[in-house]
Amino acid sequence: MRLTEADEAALREFYSAQQPRLVGVVALLTGSRAEAEDIVQEAFVRLVPRWAKVSRYESPEGWLRLVAIRLAGNRHRNATRFASLLRRVPASDVRDPAEGQEVDLERALAQLPMPARQAAVLYYVCDLPVPEIARTLGIAEGTVKSRLSGARTALSQSPTLRGADHE
Repeated sequence: MRLTEADEAALREFYSAQQPRLVGVVALLTGSRAEAEDIVQEAFVRLVPRWAKVSRYESPEGWLRLVAIRLAGNRHRNATRFASLLRRVPASDVRDPAEGQEVDLERALAQLPMPARQAAVLYYVCDLPVPEIARTLGIAEGTVKSRLSGARTALSQSPTLRGADHE
Protein backbone atom coordinates (compact mmCIF):
# COMPACT_ATOMS: atom_id res chain seq x y z
CA MET A 1 0.00 0.00 0.00
CA ARG A 2 1.39 3.36 -1.06
CA LEU A 3 0.96 6.33 1.25
CA THR A 4 -0.34 9.61 -0.09
CA GLU A 5 1.95 12.64 0.02
CA ALA A 6 -0.11 14.03 2.91
CA ASP A 7 0.19 10.71 4.82
CA GLU A 8 3.94 10.62 4.18
CA ALA A 9 4.32 14.17 5.48
CA ALA A 10 2.21 13.41 8.55
CA LEU A 11 4.21 10.25 9.21
CA ARG A 12 7.52 12.13 8.93
CA GLU A 13 6.23 14.75 11.37
CA PHE A 14 4.99 12.02 13.73
CA TYR A 15 8.37 10.28 13.53
CA SER A 16 10.26 13.51 14.30
CA ALA A 17 8.04 14.21 17.30
CA GLN A 18 7.86 10.70 18.74
CA GLN A 19 11.14 8.95 17.94
CA PRO A 20 13.46 10.77 20.41
CA ARG A 21 11.04 10.51 23.31
CA LEU A 22 10.24 6.86 22.64
CA VAL A 23 13.93 5.96 22.36
CA GLY A 24 14.40 7.52 25.80
CA VAL A 25 11.53 5.49 27.26
CA VAL A 26 12.70 2.22 25.72
CA ALA A 27 16.31 2.91 26.75
CA LEU A 28 15.10 3.01 30.34
CA LEU A 29 13.49 -0.40 29.83
CA THR A 30 16.45 -2.01 28.08
CA GLY A 31 19.38 -0.20 29.66
CA SER A 32 20.84 0.34 26.20
CA ARG A 33 20.31 3.31 23.93
CA ALA A 34 21.49 1.36 20.88
CA GLU A 35 19.04 -1.45 21.59
CA ALA A 36 16.30 1.11 22.22
CA GLU A 37 16.99 2.74 18.85
CA ASP A 38 16.71 -0.67 17.15
CA ILE A 39 13.44 -1.44 18.92
CA VAL A 40 11.91 1.94 18.15
CA GLN A 41 12.97 1.61 14.53
CA GLU A 42 11.23 -1.77 14.38
CA ALA A 43 8.10 -0.26 15.92
CA PHE A 44 8.07 2.43 13.22
CA VAL A 45 8.61 -0.23 10.54
CA ARG A 46 5.50 -1.97 11.84
CA LEU A 47 3.64 1.34 11.88
CA VAL A 48 4.26 2.38 8.27
CA PRO A 49 1.89 -0.10 6.57
CA ARG A 50 -0.75 0.68 9.22
CA TRP A 51 -0.29 4.45 9.27
CA ALA A 52 -3.50 5.31 7.43
CA LYS A 53 -5.48 3.45 10.10
CA VAL A 54 -3.36 4.16 13.21
CA SER A 55 -3.13 7.89 12.45
CA ARG A 56 -6.91 8.09 12.98
CA TYR A 57 -6.67 6.53 16.47
CA GLU A 58 -7.26 8.71 19.48
CA SER A 59 -3.64 8.09 20.48
CA PRO A 60 -1.34 6.93 17.66
CA GLU A 61 1.60 7.52 20.00
CA GLY A 62 0.01 5.10 22.48
CA TRP A 63 -0.18 2.44 19.77
CA LEU A 64 3.46 3.00 18.85
CA ARG A 65 4.57 3.01 22.49
CA LEU A 66 2.71 -0.26 23.15
CA VAL A 67 4.36 -1.90 20.12
CA ALA A 68 7.81 -0.70 21.23
CA ILE A 69 7.30 -1.86 24.81
CA ARG A 70 6.11 -5.26 23.63
CA LEU A 71 9.10 -5.54 21.31
CA ALA A 72 11.43 -4.66 24.20
CA GLY A 73 9.74 -7.24 26.40
CA ASN A 74 9.96 -9.89 23.70
CA ARG A 75 13.61 -9.14 23.06
CA HIS A 76 14.41 -9.36 26.76
CA ARG A 77 12.45 -12.59 27.16
CA ASN A 78 14.18 -14.13 24.17
CA ALA A 79 17.61 -13.02 25.36
CA THR A 80 16.85 -14.50 28.77
CA ARG A 81 15.79 -17.78 27.19
CA PHE A 82 18.94 -17.89 25.10
CA ALA A 83 21.15 -17.08 28.10
CA SER A 84 19.34 -19.79 30.03
CA LEU A 85 20.08 -22.22 27.23
CA LEU A 86 23.76 -21.36 27.36
CA ARG A 87 23.77 -21.68 31.17
CA ARG A 88 22.67 -25.30 30.81
CA VAL A 89 26.18 -26.07 29.68
CA PRO A 90 28.10 -26.90 32.88
CA ALA A 91 30.54 -24.11 33.71
CA SER A 92 33.39 -26.58 34.02
CA ASP A 93 32.80 -27.63 30.41
CA VAL A 94 32.75 -24.14 28.89
CA ARG A 95 36.08 -22.98 27.55
CA ASP A 96 37.43 -19.97 29.38
CA PRO A 97 37.64 -16.88 27.13
CA ALA A 98 40.42 -15.60 29.39
CA GLU A 99 42.52 -18.52 28.22
CA GLY A 100 42.01 -17.53 24.59
CA GLN A 101 39.25 -20.05 23.99
CA GLU A 102 35.72 -18.91 23.26
CA VAL A 103 32.35 -20.53 23.24
CA ASP A 104 31.72 -20.81 19.51
CA LEU A 105 28.00 -20.36 19.09
CA GLU A 106 28.38 -19.82 15.36
CA ARG A 107 29.98 -23.25 14.91
CA ALA A 108 27.41 -24.84 17.21
CA LEU A 109 24.59 -23.34 15.14
CA ALA A 110 26.27 -24.57 11.96
CA GLN A 111 26.04 -28.12 13.30
CA LEU A 112 22.25 -27.90 13.52
CA PRO A 113 20.14 -29.14 10.63
CA MET A 114 19.21 -26.17 8.43
CA PRO A 115 15.51 -26.13 9.43
CA ALA A 116 16.39 -25.95 13.14
CA ARG A 117 19.14 -23.40 12.47
CA GLN A 118 16.76 -21.18 10.50
CA ALA A 119 14.20 -21.24 13.30
CA ALA A 120 16.83 -20.57 15.99
CA VAL A 121 18.47 -17.68 14.14
CA LEU A 122 15.16 -16.05 13.22
CA TYR A 123 13.90 -16.40 16.78
CA TYR A 124 16.98 -15.61 18.88
CA VAL A 125 19.03 -13.41 16.59
CA CYS A 126 16.39 -11.64 14.50
CA ASP A 127 13.92 -11.56 17.40
CA LEU A 128 10.99 -12.66 15.25
CA PRO A 129 7.90 -14.10 16.94
CA VAL A 130 6.85 -17.68 16.17
CA PRO A 131 3.94 -16.65 13.87
CA GLU A 132 6.24 -14.46 11.77
CA ILE A 133 8.83 -17.23 11.52
CA ALA A 134 6.08 -19.60 10.40
CA ARG A 135 5.01 -17.14 7.69
CA THR A 136 8.60 -16.51 6.64
CA LEU A 137 9.43 -20.20 6.32
CA GLY A 138 6.00 -21.21 5.05
CA ILE A 139 5.43 -23.75 7.82
CA ALA A 140 3.00 -24.24 10.71
CA GLU A 141 3.60 -22.48 14.03
CA GLY A 142 3.76 -25.87 15.75
CA THR A 143 6.56 -26.87 13.39
CA VAL A 144 8.48 -23.72 14.32
CA LYS A 145 8.04 -24.51 18.03
CA SER A 146 9.21 -28.07 17.44
CA ARG A 147 12.29 -26.89 15.54
CA LEU A 148 13.12 -24.38 18.27
CA SER A 149 12.79 -27.07 20.91
CA GLY A 150 15.08 -29.36 18.93
CA ALA A 151 17.59 -26.55 18.43
CA ARG A 152 17.63 -25.74 22.16
CA THR A 153 18.17 -29.40 23.02
CA ALA A 154 20.94 -29.82 20.45
CA LEU A 155 22.70 -26.60 21.48
CA SER A 156 22.56 -27.50 25.16
CA GLN A 157 24.31 -30.79 24.33
CA SER A 158 26.67 -29.40 21.70
CA PRO A 159 30.30 -30.47 22.10
CA THR A 160 31.27 -27.17 20.46
CA LEU A 161 29.68 -25.24 23.31
CA ARG A 162 30.93 -27.72 25.87
CA GLY A 163 34.49 -27.53 24.56
CA ALA A 164 34.72 -31.33 24.29
CA ASP A 165 36.30 -31.12 20.85
CA HIS A 166 39.23 -29.17 22.31
CA GLU A 167 40.11 -31.42 25.23
